[in-house]
Parts: sequence; structure tokens; C-alpha cells
Amino acid sequence: MIFQELILQNFGPYRDRHTLHLHPRTANAPVLGHTDNAPVLGGQPIILIGSLNGGGKTTLMDAIRLTLYGQRAQCSSRGNLAYHDFLNQSRNRYATDQPTQIELCIHQTLTQLDASGSTQPDELRIRRTWYHLPKNGRDDLEVFLNGAFSPDLTNGWDERIEAILPLGISNLFLFDGEQVKDLAEDLTLPPTVINAIRNLLGLELPDRLSTDLDVLISRKRKLLANQQDQQKLDEIEQTLATQEVERKTAHQACAHLRPLLERAEIALKTAQEQFIAEGGKIAAEKAQLELQLAQAKTEQESHQEHLRDLASGPLPLMLVKSLLTQAQTQAQAEIKQQQFATAQELIQTQQAELLEFIQTHDFSPNQIQQIQTFLADQTQQLSQAASAQWLGVNLQQFHRLSHILEQELPNQVREAQQTLKALQENQAHRDSLDRYLATAAAPEIYEKLANTVRDRQATVTQLQADLEQASRCYQQAKQAIERTKKDLASYSQQVIEFKNTDHFLQSAQKVQATLAIYKQRLKLQKLNHLETLITECFLYLLHKSNLVHRVQIDTDSFALYLFDHDGEPVPKHRLSAGEKQLLAIALLWGLARASGRHLPVAIDTPLGRLDSKHRQNLVERYFPQASHQVILLSTDTEIRDHEVGLLREQGAIAREYLLKYDHNQRCSEVVAGYFW
Repeated sequence: MIFQELILQNFGPYRDRHTLHLHPRTANAPVLGHTDNAPVLGGQPIILIGSLNGGGKTTLMDAIRLTLYGQRAQCSSRGNLAYHDFLNQSRNRYATDQPTQIELCIHQTLTQLDASGSTQPDELRIRRTWYHLPKNGRDDLEVFLNGAFSPDLTNGWDERIEAILPLGISNLFLFDGEQVKDLAEDLTLPPTVINAIRNLLGLELPDRLSTDLDVLISRKRKLLANQQDQQKLDEIEQTLATQEVERKTAHQACAHLRPLLERAEIALKTAQEQFIAEGGKIAAEKAQLELQLAQAKTEQESHQEHLRDLASGPLPLMLVKSLLTQAQTQAQAEIKQQQFATAQELIQTQQAELLEFIQTHDFSPNQIQQIQTFLADQTQQLSQAASAQWLGVNLQQFHRLSHILEQELPNQVREAQQTLKALQENQAHRDSLDRYLATAAAPEIYEKLANTVRDRQATVTQLQADLEQASRCYQQAKQAIERTKKDLASYSQQVIEFKNTDHFLQSAQKVQATLAIYKQRLKLQKLNHLETLITECFLYLLHKSNLVHRVQIDTDSFALYLFDHDGEPVPKHRLSAGEKQLLAIALLWGLARASGRHLPVAIDTPLGRLDSKHRQNLVERYFPQASHQVILLSTDTEIRDHEVGLLREQGAIAREYLLKYDHNQRCSEVVAGYFW
């Protein structure tokens, strides 16, 4: 994936419209043969963006996150704000009547290989627009695929972005100096990094399989038990579930309230993200979508009924319109003939009177002869025309035929065309709803996801309980759970023996035991690979340091441990502040490499408090090779004249921008170039 273009309009300090071209100039293949076994890429991957503090660097990172993830985005200035409040706060204060808009264009391969075995990247353009929003308002999302608006991608964007760049690992690719600083100073990994490691190791799959086995066992018990047994089992399982929630709530409340509350909120957010990623959101809207589908079907039937009504009227006459036009012409002629026949006697009398009048006046014989010839010709023509009557229509029938051809048929054709167009649009809408509903989670999965979200929300609420009371409740709940489990195991065994299904449940228990062993071995295998990557990255960044030889990750807590060449532990406090930061960057780099995803890396304030030696190592060895696209957001005290010179000498910089804040205008603008 490559970020091609970022457009900001009235967002944060950026008034009006600003465009940053972000695509790098990257070689087609990796440069191999590096002596330190570090991943090296060819080309110019770096997009360098400079700004003084307050100039809008962090706003650019927020814009990327907000465009990709919307309400789920982990933006720097959001805090506990509701989404509509955060969007209103993000609007430029001078954009009173103009919309706020953020737009990100990315290149991503979505299609399959063609006949020649090659693919062309697709252009995805994600655009979010909003004005001043009322309470509970949302932004308007539009997703374009190769320049054309895509309703399917727009409706299912939360699921699509999880396939491209999951939110759970986004912090491995979009991070800032504060994140590196916290990671370097804390002896334990934050929950976000631990979740990223679990996602990369694939540990959530065995957990999900184990949970599915529990659901299957419970379902089998209920199916095999008689009504009385089933009722008893339901009561015991409900009691066990209630006691488990109480135990978890009490156990979590025993620690310091605030850290536990923050972790519980992260767990809730993870469950909500999983809820969205696995189609729970669509399943929650299923009833409303099905209602829309039913309404669309009713409208379709109405349009079809209207077409049938039109077909029962004059509309089918359009098939013989040319014949009707000829009949109209013939009828018009016959009407004239009928009118002549009616007036023929009067015309003959007038012609006779005219001839008598001519005889009594001074006309020449030649003139009299010409007039007589003219009158005779007129009489003969009318007599001949009168012989062409074959329709026999009257004046009323002629007017009815003319009204049908000139009024009714054009109106009914126009009405039929409009109805057909509405019917086609209705069918397209129904097809879109059908495709959208097809991605909804199954009822059982939706119920499980929804229960998980509700349980974790309940846990967050319970964490506010008193510490001493929580300790007593924890011990009581733990003892009660043990008793209930014994009761459940005893009763379940009786039901199993009664129904002769012991073999199935024993096999399921063996599968769960085997799954636990598999999970442990999988964790060890994946952690060994991850440890190797982190060690390579750390030693590569340290260059020729002999302090650390190997990095090890604890299998339970995922804590990092360092060892020297003799296999002796190296206490983390022996590392300097700069070495700790390099270790934190090596951790993020190793995790990104372990993900196997070719994604851009964006770093805000990347150098922090590094000394000149470590600063140079990072500039020369990490920035040009972190990814095929590296976006650096720096102040003038981080990537200075010397560091810029090193990157330019390496030919690693593709583009340079400077964010200038105008104190008089109170806004930032994007200009080409850097501080130096």
C-alpha cells in the first residue's frame, strides 16, 4: 500500500484547501546483499515534512488516522470527547459556512492476477466531509475506486480497512515520538503493543476455536438433556456466568483504579473493533436493512403494476403508430369529402348564379370561357376525391384518433419511460442492499460478539467499586465459582451418561487440551521469529555495540529481556536514554516486519532526546529502510541541517514540505522545501 495524496480543507489550523503529494520514488525490488543483514530498500522512500511546534504536524497524523478509521481513530487531541464534539473541535474556526474535508488517496492491489500473471494497483480515495455537526452527528464518508464512487466500499469501509491496515496494528506503522518515549521508559509493554503482538502471532485464532468448542459442547448438552435437565443446566450455566463476571470485576478492581480502568476501556474498544470487523455492525442494522429491502420490493411491485395499467390503455397502439398516422391522414381527407358532399348543392347554385352574373356584365368571351373551365375543373376534382372514401369516419371519430396520437400516446410513452427508469433504479438499490446484507455476521456470531461488548462494558462500570469490598467479593466469587463448576461437572456427567454421549465430550476435552499445547508451541515458534527480527533491528541500529547480543520476549507478559554475549541478563537500566529509544524503535520495526504487510510508516517527532551518535544511526540506518514509504514529521531541532544533508546524500528523500504557521492569519500553509 502507498499513500498517494493527502488533502486538507478547513481542518485544524489549515484554512481553505491544501494538498500534499506523498508518493515516494521507490525502486521495483529490494537491494540485497547488505553486510548487516538488515532490510534495505532501493529508491527514495522518505517524505520529509518540517514544522515548528504548533505548525500542524500532529494534525497531519490525525488526518490520516481519522480518514482511515473515522469514529474508531485514535487521534492525539480527542481524549474522551464524543465523536461529533471532536469533529466540531477539528473544524477551522474561520470555516463558518464552508465544509471541513479530509481526503486520502492510496494505491492498493485489490484485484486478482490477470491472464499474464500481473496486477495493477487500484486507486482508493477516502473522503470525509462535515459541517458544524449537531449532537450525535457524523461525517459523510465517500469511497472512490479508480475514480468512480463505490457504494459497496463506502457502506463496508470499516470491514475493508481492517483487511488492508487493521486498527490493532496501525500503531506499528503510524506512531510518534511520545509513543517511542513511553515505550522506552516503561519496563512493561503497553496494552496496545501487547494486542499488536497477539494479533501478529495469530493467538486469537486458537482462543476463538476454544470458545467455539465451549459453545458446541454447551449446545450438545442442551440438545441431549430432557426438559428438566435442560432447565437445570441453564440455571447452573447462568449462575456460573454471573459468578464469573463478578469474579473478574472484583479481581480487576483490586488494583489501582485508574490503570485498570484504562485497560478495561482498551479491552472494550478491542471488542467493539472486532464487532465491526466481523460484521456485527451490519447484523445489528439487519432489521432496518431488511425493512428497506421490503419497502424497495413494494415500490418495485407498484412500478410493475403501473406498467400493467399503462399496457391496458392506449400504450400498445405505439406498435402500429405509423398505420394510425396514415389512418389519420385518410380520415382528414374523408372529413373534407363529407363536408364537400354536404355543401355540393349550395356550391353548384352559387356557380350558376356566378355564371349568370358574368353574362350580364362586360366580360369578354375568352374570360367567360376561362371562368367556366375553372369552375368545371373544381367540380370534377371534388367529385373525384369524393370517390376515395373507405374508412367512413365521422368528425367525432377523427378528433378521438387525433387526440390519441397527439396527446395520450406521447404522455403514456413518457410515463412508461419514467416508470421503467424508476424500476431499474429500484432494482439497483435492492441489489446493493442484498450485497450489503450478505456480509452480515451470522446470528450466533453476532450474539457472541454483542455479549462480549456488553460484558466488557459491564466490567468497565464495575471497576469503580471500592477496593476493600472488591477483595472480599473476589474471594467469595472465586469460591462460589469452584463450587458451581463442581456442580456443573457432576450434573453434566450424569446427563452425558444418561444420553450415552460421553465419547463426544471426552473427545472435545482432548481437542481443547491439544489446542492449549498447540497454542503454546505456536507462541514459542512465532516469538522466536519475532525475537530474531527485533534483535536484528536493534543491533543494526546500535551498529557495532557489544552491550547486547540477544533480545528475548516473555511468553506470558511479552516483556523484553536483554542478554549479552555470555548469555547473562542485561538490566534495562544499564541502557542509556538513547539506547532505550533505539530499542523501542527496534521493537516497532521488528513487529512491522513480522506482520508481513507492505505498509507505509509515518513518524511524528522521530528523534526525541537522542544524542548525536544515536541520532545519526537512526537517520542513516532506519529512516531510509523502515519501509517503501516513510513519512517524517520533524521540527527544526530534530532533523537538522546535518541530518538533512545525510539523507540527501543518500538520495533517500523523495519530497520535502514545510508547514508554515502565519500568526497574523492564524492558520498554516503547506509550501515546498524544508528548513534548509
